[in-house]
Amino acid sequence: MSLRSISLRSYLLAGILVPIGVVVALNAFTLYRKTLQAVNTAYDRTLLASAKSIGEQLDVQGYDDQAVLRATVPYSALEAFEADVQTRMYYRVSSLRGQLVSGFEDLPFSQGQIAPQPPYAALVDFYDTSFRDSQVRVAVLLQPVASPSGRGMAVIQVAETLELRRRLTRRILIDFLWQQALLVAVIALVVLVVVQGATRPVRRLSTTLQARREGDLTPLPAQDAPRELAPLVDATNEVMARLDHLLENQKRFVRDTSHQLRTPLAVLKAQVQSALRGDVEPRQALLEINDTVERATVLANQMLALAKVEQVRQQSEDQVNDLAEAVRAMALELAPLIADKDIDFEIETVAAPVRAHEWMLRELSRNLLHNAIKHTPPGGALSIRVLTDGNTAALVVSDSGPGVTAELQARLFQPFSAGDVRSGSGLGLAICLEIVRALGGTIELENREKDRRIAGLDATVRLPLAENRA
Repeated sequence: MSLRSISLRSYLLAGILVPIGVVVALNAFTLYRKTLQAVNTAYDRTLLASAKSIGEQLDVQGYDDQAVLRATVPYSALEAFEADVQTRMYYRVSSLRGQLVSGFEDLPFSQGQIAPQPPYAALVDFYDTSFRDSQVRVAVLLQPVASPSGRGMAVIQVAETLELRRRLTRRILIDFLWQQALLVAVIALVVLVVVQGATRPVRRLSTTLQARREGDLTPLPAQDAPRELAPLVDATNEVMARLDHLLENQKRFVRDTSHQLRTPLAVLKAQVQSALRGDVEPRQALLEINDTVERATVLANQMLALAKVEQVRQQSEDQVNDLAEAVRAMALELAPLIADKDIDFEIETVAAPVRAHEWMLRELSRNLLHNAIKHTPPGGALSIRVLTDGNTAALVVSDSGPGVTAELQARLFQPFSAGDVRSGSGLGLAICLEIVRALGGTIELENREKDRRIAGLDATVRLPLAENRA
């Protein structure tokens, strides 16, 4: 049963009272066994005393094997050992060979072995059996008998019904269970009161959150929270702080986006007006307008891609796609740009299944490869590698451009932070960062040096393989 299906109070009560109930049940079972053992020990002494009393009334004629036992034991002699009117006692006196001397003939002769060192100062053994449709406890005593005219050995058996023993044991057990039930009831009441008080801060916190207005992300008061709730309150406050930061970034991004869109639109309007006035040649005006439209189109597409990342991330939880396949597809799509700059291009891939939407992998590859092509000089070298190490897949894009400065590298993943504002909108790496974060990976930019001079830039993306994210 999950914690969501039961209340915290019910879970705590069950977690405390169930073990207590199990312990009480085990104690009751142990007490019953020990009580029964103690009662048997006490009443066994009575059986032994009754057997010895019978032995004192025996007589013998002859010696050893020729000994003939005689007994004059009236049943009334056992009445003194009967605890109540419901208890019945039976006896049998026999020779060592089992010949009946006195007592109940149908009481079976004992066939057991008496321990060489019995717990009592007599050759006695005790066992349970059935007699006349009743469970009985039997004491077997080997009693030496001597007289002026003989010497022999008698086997004395005394049996007692078990009603009294069991009734006494049950009474002790019932008294114990009543006490334990009262104790458990008291514990349950105390636990209920304590749990009610302990969960009050949780209910108060829940009420506080439900009463908040939409959009209220102010921190929760943590000074009055119990020590156990402090981590939850702190974590909630951290989440609210991140959400607040996210909302502020979104607001800033919207402002920046509106500004970035307003600028090319204003430029486009000015170019059209200039062309209408005849200030520039029609062909030159069309070329300028086309360049402005292209930059505005790229900006709009990138903004849509940046907004689409979170939506696609929620749809890609169960999708597995090959990163290498997406990289090869983008390399083929951008092949005309590579050929136009006569770039020495090299690609090396291995299968790298990752849990991601195909669009995210293609968009990530597109932006990284497009940036690398843009910054690689004509005739320069550009390489792409897709590697795996058993846990992660690595995409490494290495260009031969001028690299980036430390100051620019610190803000290059921020929106609209292009190294050259005339050559791009500054959204490509921001899109890459959002995609990598959504896939649980990392992205790094590192200058590659050769002979103490920057020989290019390595963009490295690491994503967990599909089997490691499952």
